[in-house]
Amino acid sequence: MSAQTTDVLIVGSGFGGAIPAYYLAAGGARVTILERGPRLASADFTQSLQLGTYNRIVDVIRGEGIAVVAGNCVGGGSVVYFAASLRAPAFIFERRGSTGRRIWPISITRNALDPWYDRVENALPVTRTSWPDVSYAGGILAAACARSGHTCNPVPVAVDTGKCTNCNWMLSGCRFDAKRSMLLNYLPAAESHGAVIRPLHEVQTISRSLVSGYRYAVTYTVLDPDNYTCTLQTGTVHAKVIVLAAGAVGTPVILQRSAPLLGGMPAAVGRYFSGNGDHVSVADIDESKVRSLLDLTRADGIPYQGFPIGRPITAATYDFLDATAPEFSRFMLQQIYFPAITNVLAQTADPSQWFGIRARELRSRWTSWLTLLAMTEDDNEGFFSPAPPLAGSFTRLAPGIGLGTMTYRPTDRTLGGWQKADTALRAILEKDGLARVQPWSTDVAGSVTAHPLSSVRMGDNPNTSALTDNNELRYHGGIFVTDASAVPTSLTVNPSLTIAALAERAVSSIVDRAAQAGVSVKYGAPPPKS
Repeated sequence: MSAQTTDVLIVGSGFGGAIPAYYLAAGGARVTILERGPRLASADFTQSLQLGTYNRIVDVIRGEGIAVVAGNCVGGGSVVYFAASLRAPAFIFERRGSTGRRIWPISITRNALDPWYDRVENALPVTRTSWPDVSYAGGILAAACARSGHTCNPVPVAVDTGKCTNCNWMLSGCRFDAKRSMLLNYLPAAESHGAVIRPLHEVQTISRSLVSGYRYAVTYTVLDPDNYTCTLQTGTVHAKVIVLAAGAVGTPVILQRSAPLLGGMPAAVGRYFSGNGDHVSVADIDESKVRSLLDLTRADGIPYQGFPIGRPITAATYDFLDATAPEFSRFMLQQIYFPAITNVLAQTADPSQWFGIRARELRSRWTSWLTLLAMTEDDNEGFFSPAPPLAGSFTRLAPGIGLGTMTYRPTDRTLGGWQKADTALRAILEKDGLARVQPWSTDVAGSVTAHPLSSVRMGDNPNTSALTDNNELRYHGGIFVTDASAVPTSLTVNPSLTIAALAERAVSSIVDRAAQAGVSVKYGAPPPKS
């Protein structure tokens, strides 16, 4: 049997994989995408929390001190995310963290990235929402902000609001093609130019290829669609260029496991892991105060009880994103909805609220909750232990549940940022008894994030970064990383748009490297049309 070969092998099909796949394929390269998860069409997405439905495409990966929620399907995180699409503030790119020096590459500033943000926003496209698009929960936050002297704004989203039914099942994928995931733009455009997507292919290692004309050999296992712990077969693909986009939990593990085969890895691989500073709080809203303090009432006469109604993210306050404030004190507060199944994680710092009669009473008022996500500046304090045996990027314990090798112990700087966010949130929502606010406890699952970042980060300093400023892995030419792991720091906003913009920016360098490797490819295709 002849060896499997391709010009460019892409690992993962979310934002970081789909975007390079399209431009490389459109430019003439042979492109193969290996995706760990299954491929589902819109009609396959279920509005159910029964086991065997959502957990086919969503993984909760527990580490020490942190749990990560990640997509596991063709389209990756873009299929299960909540579609909030925000540009990172300019001050983020100047962050120094605890290193004492600029963390981001000097070539990447907000101004430098704006053209790439523009490109992604037009390709998805992103919708600038207005107040009629805001949910009841978002309206409560906005009214409380106004009453306490703060501003609040509708959040731009990668959603066709004309198609959206406000069903609030975004975590399970969108049955109505309203959420503009990679399934509706970059991936079909890539396939139209010959790219091949191979679902249920989990990459294990990268080594030097012994096939003439090819630089790298990538081994994979084919997973049983009914049981991801079972391997149906194994194989190897030989490629001239590799693009890793397996996510901030997957990519560092692949590289760690491959280090002996490639002659070592940059020291920053698997270090500086960030949860984007994510910090969740639960507000128990007093329905009577919604009417008396906020002068709000639904058409049916109920003051609120709107927690599960509407899209999961619709409003946020940006008042605390002050570029003149000290680092680790800046954050955004965003209204967000979590499905009822996450109640098990929603244990607050006050244990008396979560046991016995008081727990039952609080959970019975679930529709009167308001959950808030603070996205802060964390300290990049996470790291990955040595990679597990050949079993993917984590040990799968059950469908949708895995055990990862990451450790996250918040430093005083990170904890101080969370405390400042808690204080601000209480000042807004607890004024005159409107609500009682409690942060989620870290005792059950540690920190919880759907925004893992920075585990193979970019930078100018080889001692503290694994990638050059064009996303190429140091000391290993022809291997690029274009997913969330490349983002150097937490962003104080939802990261999807920044991940996508950085991937757009990296494409020309990937094309150049592929051309140097003998691939007949050109850069210059227009962005795809949805």
